[in-house]
Amino acid sequence: MRTRTKPTLSVRPPLRYHGGMSTISFQPFVIGVAGGSGSGKSTVTQQVLASFGADMVSVVMQDDYYNDQSDLSPEVRRKQNYDHPQAFDWPLMVAHVQALRNGETIQMPEYDFTIDNRSDKTIPVKPAPVIVIEGLFALYDADLRKMMSLKIFVDTAPDVRFIRRMQRDIAERGRTTDSIVNQYLETVRPMHKQFIEPTKRHADVILPHGANGPAVDVITTKVASVIGQLKRG
Repeated sequence: MRTRTKPTLSVRPPLRYHGGMSTISFQPFVIGVAGGSGSGKSTVTQQVLASFGADMVSVVMQDDYYNDQSDLSPEVRRKQNYDHPQAFDWPLMVAHVQALRNGETIQMPEYDFTIDNRSDKTIPVKPAPVIVIEGLFALYDADLRKMMSLKIFVDTAPDVRFIRRMQRDIAERGRTTDSIVNQYLETVRPMHKQFIEPTKRHADVILPHGANGPAVDVITTKVASVIGQLKRG
């Protein structure tokens, strides 16, 4: 697996957000949402996004930051361990979150799971008062954690996560049942225990039964409070 040197974190100036009739200086409120595959991370993210809108919330999806594998054949790509931290392009992801905090628009890569590689498209993501970083390893990297104002771990029973993962991979990624089961036993389960579960200790908030309504309400209330403070300047 290729290794890369991490960029050094830089001190950024306050971002200026133009909301309504006033201009507000602020530091973006960065939320990390981690948890196992199928835990309900996306439910938390989508609820925050739906509650406040795309103008107020930018989302960085770790799933789109898998390493570029254009130099590998399709056969070799399929055999890679996608549940290991080294499967991700950490320097690019850290640099992109830094850029958003600096008030810059990024071109987030778009990963195509049907070919196990990045597509030739990118997704423009604009800076916003709230930045959500969602992914299996959202709380894994120390540089990312330093930029977070709120760290969340979505904790869901293994059997529920497996069922959700199977339904998603069949419907959205063209996977067969056998391939999903084999991957779960060979990499997903052991990597979760070795790398993902331990990141729970970094969390400020643990959702013990997945993305349940009351817990998500508490989070959106906190975000609403932060946005309210920003608007009051």
